[in-house]
Parts: sequence; structure tokens; C-alpha cells
Amino acid sequence: MRIAYLHSGSIPSVYANGVHVMRMCDAFTDAGHEVVLHALPGTTPADDIHAYYGTRNRFEVRPHGQPAVPGAGKWIRARQIRADLRRRGVPDLLYGRDPFALLACSGLAPLVYETHLLWPSRTIRAVERSLFRRPNLRRMVCVSQALADDYRAAFPELTALNTVDLVAAHDCADPVPLDGPVAPLPGRERALRIGYVGHLYPGRGTDVILGLAEQLPDADFHLVGGTTADRTHWQSRCRQPHVYFHGHRPPAELAPFYRAFDIVLAPYQRRAYCAGGVGEISRWVSPMKLFEYMAYGKAVIASDLPVLREVLTDGVNCLLRPPGSVADWAQAVTQLAEDTALRTALGNEARRQLTERYTWRARADRVLPAVPAAAGPESR
Repeated sequence: MRIAYLHSGSIPSVYANGVHVMRMCDAFTDAGHEVVLHALPGTTPADDIHAYYGTRNRFEVRPHGQPAVPGAGKWIRARQIRADLRRRGVPDLLYGRDPFALLACSGLAPLVYETHLLWPSRTIRAVERSLFRRPNLRRMVCVSQALADDYRAAFPELTALNTVDLVAAHDCADPVPLDGPVAPLPGRERALRIGYVGHLYPGRGTDVILGLAEQLPDADFHLVGGTTADRTHWQSRCRQPHVYFHGHRPPAELAPFYRAFDIVLAPYQRRAYCAGGVGEISRWVSPMKLFEYMAYGKAVIASDLPVLREVLTDGVNCLLRPPGSVADWAQAVTQLAEDTALRTALGNEARRQLTERYTWRARADRVLPAVPAAAGPESR
């Protein structure tokens, strides 16, 4: 099947949505489909996009700039994508996270719309409502069951439409070999290495990590990720010499860091935000870093949020602790530091569940509907 993935973000970039989209296109290609990704031009330098993301397949990535026209730029870009699709040959399926482009191209082929938050913008909700009325919308994909439930409540027409499947599909990770290069981390040779990989936006728990560092002076803390501005902000507030900020690394370079950590943290707070504060996502979040931690068989301490309990079970594949309680998190770190058998058991079970349930390849099969091989009515 020929799939056009329509993405509203930039490729390459430092943002998680770019990683997600590239991983999904890679998985679609692994499944035997022909994929072309349509995205905004990159905002991060990279000589080779596929090397930057570490993808296995070299599917085509086509950049489409967005004119700086208030209120119309997204629509102009969407029409440009539509023209490009018709010029190059209409695909069998339109898949994506860009509701503007999907709506503009909706007459060309069957559609699948994926979203990771219930958008607060009235404009986007109006576009979504129009998209939901399209007769060839085959499936809507939400990144958690909580998000799917909230979409049903916000858009009753989704329940009324028998032709649209509403699918909950969590984020994923690829199974990885446990042996391989290990990052030469700074710090003390015998200190416990506690890791965090991800952005440093508000609500991601950076303050909890710094609080842990104050309470646990015998452990070294390593934070990988964050924009330059966010990293500078938190470094200026850090008073502990055993906290190390490693900055952003291309996704393809993260494996040695994961292997180097003894314990990993996912301290999402009760209010967590996307890049630029676009949306508050703590009710629906499905963090990719969580699944990558699981893939490497690491002992995870995570925030006890209802949405994370869709994947995590305290004492089985992780330890769950109240999001804002530094004392409770310190107790969990101490427990794992003293009980290496528990660390190993949690990590092994997390890796087993990841391999069985949460691979990108399995997600690709879950989210794709069966569609006819012929293109849509406007393709000729």
C-alpha cells in the first residue's frame, strides 16, 4: 500500500513528535508499505535525516514550508500538499497528525487521523469536526485510552458514526540488543547512575530530579535532552555538583546513554505541557521515553498518574510514586539501590512486556485499516 504521512511538524527537529513520526514511517515501511512523509522543513541541522533518527528504511521525506500568513498559512500549505500528491500520484491511504492537510486532501483517498492531545484551540476543533464528517475517514488513532474516551465525550459524532474506528495505540519502542557501546558518563566510578531522557519543559519533573539530587548525594544524576534555553534555565537553578546536563542528542545516539544508567526516571507532573506550552497533556500522555526505558530493561520509577497505569503496574514493571513527592521518589531510589534483585526483576518484566505488546511494528499493524488498493475518486 502507498501511504502519504502528513505531518504538521518539522523534520528533522529536537522534538518528540518528529521521533514518533519517523518511527511510524519506519514501521510502515517494515510492514511492506511504500511511504512518503510530508513535513515542515527541518529546524535542526542534519546532513542525513535517516542517520539523525536512526531509521532502518530510507523512505522519502518531502518538506513543505508554511507561508507566514496569519490565519491562512496552514491552509495554503495544506493545498500545496494536495497539489503535490495529485502531481506525483495519489496514494492509497492518507495518514497523519495534521488535520488541516488531511482535510484539504480528504477527497483523494481514505484517511486515518492520529492525535496525541485534545486540542484546546477552537480553530483546530472546528477543523477536526469537519474531518470527522468526511465519508472516507476510516480510523482515528489516539495515543492512550484516556484520550480516546475524552474524544468520544467531546465529539459525540464519533460514536454516532459507525464507519469510523476509534483506536487507542500507545507509543512504543523497538526491541534493542542489551550489549553494545556504553556512554562514558562523567561522575564518580562507584556512584549509582540515575538517568532521565527527554525534554525539560514545565511539568516534566526536572524540579523533582534536582530535589532528589539534594536528598541523595551518593548518586549521580544524568539528564539527556532539552533545548538550549530550557537546559540553561535548569542549570542555573542546580546547586549540586553530581547533576550532569548532557543536552540534546540525536535519537540515533541515545542507546549508549540508556545502557549506562542503573535506574531511570519518568517524573511527569499532574500538569505537563507540550513544546511552547501548546497543550496540557498529563491526562493523556504516553511518553516514548518510558517505552525506550523498557526496551533496555531498565528499572523505572514513574509518576503514579492514571494514564501511565494503562501501561505500568507498580511492583511489576516499575515503581510508581506520587508525582510531586520528592521524599517518596527518594525512598524508591533508595529501595532500588539496595535491592539489585528487584531492579533486575522490574527491568526484565518491563522488557518482556515491551517486546510482546509495545513495538512500533505491532503498532503499525494496529493503526492501519484495510483499504482498497485503488485511489480515491479525485485521483484521476
